[in-house]
This record gives sequence, C-alpha cells and structure tokens, in this order.
Amino acid sequence: MKLDVIKLDGGKGGSIELSDEIFGISEIRADILQRMVTWQLAKRRAGTHKIQVRNEVSRTSKKMYKQKGTGGARHGSRRAAQFVGGAKAHGPVVRSHAFDLPKKVRALALRHALSSKAKDGSLIVVDSLVLKDAKTAALRTQLGALGVTHALVIGGVEVDKNFGLAARNIPNVDVLPNAGLNVYDVLRRRTLVLTTDAVEAINARFQEKEAA
Repeated sequence: MKLDVIKLDGGKGGSIELSDEIFGISEIRADILQRMVTWQLAKRRAGTHKIQVRNEVSRTSKKMYKQKGTGGARHGSRRAAQFVGGAKAHGPVVRSHAFDLPKKVRALALRHALSSKAKDGSLIVVDSLVLKDAKTAALRTQLGALGVTHALVIGGVEVDKNFGLAARNIPNVDVLPNAGLNVYDVLRRRTLVLTTDAVEAINARFQEKEAA
C-alpha cells in the first residue's frame, strides 16, 4: 500500500510504500491486542504492596491466658489475624505480576496495532522531525495544522533534541525513538506519526524476526 509523505510544515514530501504484511492487515484481532496490552501493563506493575504476617507483627509472644478453664476459645498469640493489632490473613505480598507471552504473539500484536492505525486513516508519515528552535508554541501550531493533537510520534533512531524539548510540554503528544515503539502507546493515542526512517526501521525489525 502507498501512503503520501508530508513535511512538518504541511508540504508534500512524495510517497512511501508500506508493507501489506505489517500495515495492511484487514481483519484486526482485538483479542491479540488485548493480550499484548495486558502483558505490557502487568510488566509495569511494581508488585511492592505488602502486609505484615504473624512473624513480622511486633506484639508480645506471651500466651494470652491459660489454655483451659476460661470457657472461651483457646488462643496462644495476640499476633493472630482475628485480634485488633494482629497480622493480616492472606494479604498481598511482594511479587512480580509479569507473565510470559510468546514472541510471535507480541510481533503479531504490533502488526495488528500498526494496521489498525493505517486502516482507520490515523497513520501519518513525515519526511523528518527536525526543528531549528525548541519552541513549543510553534510546534503546536504546526502539529495542529496537520491535525495532530492526540498522537504518538516515532522520531527515528534518536529523537531530534529540539523537537523533543518542544513536544514534551504539549499534552497528549508522546515522542519516542524507534526502539520505544510498542502496542500500548500506539493504541492509547488517536494518531500515529512515523518518520520515513521509522518506517524503514519497522520493516527491518520484522525482516530480522522472520529471518530468525
């Protein structure tokens, strides 16, 4: 499939051929995208929430009262969960929330995410993202003219310093290098903006996976 390339100032920059295997999938698998997003968010979770178990509660270890003859239940420790100030039963502990997801499923999910943007007409390819001055107001005007107000921008191997500085104060606009391209950020933004270098990097990325 072919897509027109535009310049940051709104001019025409020719056209580019996009791989149908990456950007031309017609039937988008929502279940695969859901699995991928869940996998990404699970890996981000810190898993540091924790409660105190019985051996961590600082209370006396003396037996509460004699074993028999009280007419009540028999207890041996005030650290038990049923007492005020005691431990908590079956509470959260430090752990990892990450789980395994096959590489082929992850690669397929990225293809479907990119294809979903191309199918919806939410994919924009620009020739380059280089600014002379890091001016947020000027960049916001340029992006607004292109209809980019809620977008993920993939700016090449390295994001231009001035462009990154100017874009970081624009709400709902995320800027990442090629290596940062991921399904979650693609889906959470309305528009996907790629440079021609980023498109070439994506093609190379999938060619390497197929060769492996």
